[in-house]
Amino acid sequence: MVKIEWSDEAQQAFITHLKNAKLEFGESTAKRWLKERKDIEWRLQRFPESYPPEELLSGRAILYRRCHLMNKRFKFVYYYDEPEETVRIVSIWDTRMNPKTLIRNIR
Repeated sequence: MVKIEWSDEAQQAFITHLKNAKLEFGESTAKRWLKERKDIEWRLQRFPESYPPEELLSGRAILYRRCHLMNKRFKFVYYYDEPEETVRIVSIWDTRMNPKTLIRNIR
């Protein structure tokens, strides 16, 4: 089974989105965030390459992939480090933002 590592930025973004969801939409929405995260992590541990590549980051040395959550409003951006057997989640991105922001933030 593959290990999952979150970057500090991605972890902090998740916590921020979780707090905002709880404040704006209530406890049930925050619980849904946590359930979707758990489901995505379960799948990534077993099938790390099952999600599609992130088109906005194509042409880079690292193959970044994405998985949507919260009705495709957000996406986890990650890559699979096969020699280390580790999925590295590098960003949580709000899909309503300008795509250039994602491109600029992922280095």
